[in-house]
Amino acid sequence: MIPQDIRTVFMGTPGFALDTMRGLIEAGVQMVGVYTQPDRPKGRGKKLTPPPVKELALQHAIPVFQPQKLRDPVAVEELKALNPDLIVVVAYGQILPQVVLDIPQYGCINVHASLLPKYRGAAPINKVIVDGGTETGVTTMLMDIGLDTGDMLVKRTLTIGADETAGQLHDRMAPLGREAMDETLRQLCAGTLKAEKQDDAETCYASMMKKEDGLIDWSLPAVQIHNLVRGLDPWPAAYSSLGGETLKISRTSVETGAGEAGSVVSAAETGVRIACGDGVLRIGELQLPGKRKMEVADFLRGHSLPVGSKLGT
Repeated sequence: MIPQDIRTVFMGTPGFALDTMRGLIEAGVQMVGVYTQPDRPKGRGKKLTPPPVKELALQHAIPVFQPQKLRDPVAVEELKALNPDLIVVVAYGQILPQVVLDIPQYGCINVHASLLPKYRGAAPINKVIVDGGTETGVTTMLMDIGLDTGDMLVKRTLTIGADETAGQLHDRMAPLGREAMDETLRQLCAGTLKAEKQDDAETCYASMMKKEDGLIDWSLPAVQIHNLVRGLDPWPAAYSSLGGETLKISRTSVETGAGEAGSVVSAAETGVRIACGDGVLRIGELQLPGKRKMEVADFLRGHSLPVGSKLGT
């Protein structure tokens, strides 16, 4: 049996990592250090703001380390001095070099937000929605030098709602990550943890989303555009243009109908309907640069969208 007070280092940065980190603390592991990204300027005042993981670590009086580059020899020696038995990684934001992977006797375990080997990479939650996926989940894996290529340990699965956004799915998957890591730790302590090789033939890659990925091509089917909108909500957001200005689009649904792609079929308080290559997209919220996101009813009070006018021009 592996002792429950395993010397553990946690590496993570955003809110998604918090559930898993809390789970480890409550499980009784000996958290000897937390690694997270450096504080970043945030908001209009550009005030230096600590990552969520740092804030939680400080609440529990856990030592925090924020190296600019984990591969820096000084950072590596600092980590070695903590003598961790286990390193747990959730959305840390830096690639772990081999010299770090070799430090803990029980390895480095990553909580990844997809059902590996599908959707390796930085944006699996966004990409599975953009692709129209109906199922996803969380996988814990033993990290190796590749990008999300390590042996799989524990999986937890959930169904994606037809209109669910990336933000909503993110919030449901965070506690699922804790659940998967809790089970991984339980099996590790019991000596029953088994690793399974990934089949590279089944993989696909989910690269970091960029703002330009949100540009809508109205000649595509409405369902495909709907998936893009919800997959990029809340960031980087799907968009078109109106009168030369960028128009962000959210809260959409798919309807039957036809018309010239990108043209307004109807505009009422219940939604703006835009013809697509196949079908019609109903839009519930719109946002112009420098303005707040508005319900369609509010938007139409200040902006005209006559039938037949076109977006994207």
